[in-house]
Amino acid sequence: MARTKNEDTEQQILEAAKKVFQLKGMDGARMQEIADEAGINKAMLHYYYRSKQLLFEAVFSHAFAMMAPQLNQILNDDSSIEDKIRHFTHDHLSFIMAHPYLPKFIIQELNRNPDFVTNMKTKTGFPSIEKFKTQVAAEVKQGILKPIEGEQLFINVLALNIFPIIASPMIKAFVRAEDEEYTRLLETRKTEVANFIINAIKA
Repeated sequence: MARTKNEDTEQQILEAAKKVFQLKGMDGARMQEIADEAGINKAMLHYYYRSKQLLFEAVFSHAFAMMAPQLNQILNDDSSIEDKIRHFTHDHLSFIMAHPYLPKFIIQELNRNPDFVTNMKTKTGFPSIEKFKTQVAAEVKQGILKPIEGEQLFINVLALNIFPIIASPMIKAFVRAEDEEYTRLLETRKTEVANFIINAIKA
């Protein structure tokens, strides 16, 4: 009798994979480790996911599916640009702190497979910044913000959020912070980044 995939087992695999990827990264993770963490044998793991790449993409898609609606809501609600920056920075940093392997994976995947994000962009619910750009232009015209393009502002927020995750070993060395202290620094960045940007762009 042919086996059928079980949703509980699949979720168990995704949670195990997320844990191993967080500890070892994409390159360091091994399928046997993920199988052991999930409490299944390697053959069963390969039945659900034929390769580590497919499993990583499934973990990413699952995580992205949790993040995208939240970001879309922030980017497309009727709040001011200042409120959007505060909410986006807090929620985005919280998300990437919980999934620190994702920014590194995206950069690695872009170098290896430039079509990765193009494929992601076609999926339903991919965040749109069109309303954000329109609001930025309107608030610049009203004299609320200094002249800045919406795209540039959005890139600034992303860069300030993501870089401390990608470059964490180097920054830890510079600031002489161990893991616990660095986590505290990242927590404070949820407001520090927003304050920095808002102070820079308010007219």
